[in-house]
Amino acid sequence: MKITKRDVAAAFQTSLPIMVTFVVLGTGYGIVMEKHGFGPLWSVLSGILIFSGTVQFVSVSMLSGGNILMAAFTAFMVAARHIFFSISMIGRYQREGKRKWYLFYALCDETYAMLSRDETPEGVNESAYRLLVTLFDQSSWIIGSFLGGWIGSFLTFDSTGIDFAMTALFTTVFIQQWMDTKNHFPAILGITATLLCRLIFGRDLFLIPAMIIMLATLIAMRSRIEEEGKGVETEAVCGEGRGGEIEEVCGQGHGGETEEFADNDGRTSKE
Repeated sequence: MKITKRDVAAAFQTSLPIMVTFVVLGTGYGIVMEKHGFGPLWSVLSGILIFSGTVQFVSVSMLSGGNILMAAFTAFMVAARHIFFSISMIGRYQREGKRKWYLFYALCDETYAMLSRDETPEGVNESAYRLLVTLFDQSSWIIGSFLGGWIGSFLTFDSTGIDFAMTALFTTVFIQQWMDTKNHFPAILGITATLLCRLIFGRDLFLIPAMIIMLATLIAMRSRIEEEGKGVETEAVCGEGRGGEIEEVCGQGHGGETEEFADNDGRTSKE
């Protein structure tokens, strides 16, 4: 696979907001690690082997207390959602060859949000784009973690509350996804299933049942959700113009009906 400058530029532009956020959050994580007795290299190693911000923040206090088994169990419970992310990306990654193993391995929430939209920039190699977006995102987290570990050795302030940055990040991603899409059913399903399972199973066990409910529901309603998504895309295209012209492309596909294109003078032509 040949990677061009256009591929790099497109992936960098897509990843830039995430990269900036990851450097900041990674720095916070590195500071927290330093305050618990782990140096910058431990933060880098964690970013390479784990690469799950939520898990890394949650497990810091457990690791510092020597409770490795509890840290491992908590990591599995918190990061279990990545299993479902990966399952939904199997179709997209099936032609990626050996690269798919890294793509699955480094698939985090934010990378998933970018690559699951299927909006590869025009003129860009899709495989290179996916690889670079994933690589940029993980690299920025690792760089931030190292910087935080290094900076943390010079700071003396109380770091309590820095881990809340991950909650703020997920909230921002959720709001952005809500604004970018017209079909809000998956988001509403996620909120409803999470709250319901939280009430039934408690704080420590709600995540896996909630994920199972969401996955089963989305699979069962996949066709309907995709149809609604296509309908929204068609409505978005209607009325868009080039050079002042208005194209109506939503009248296609019923029993051989013709498509009508109306220009800005109101004249129509049929195909």
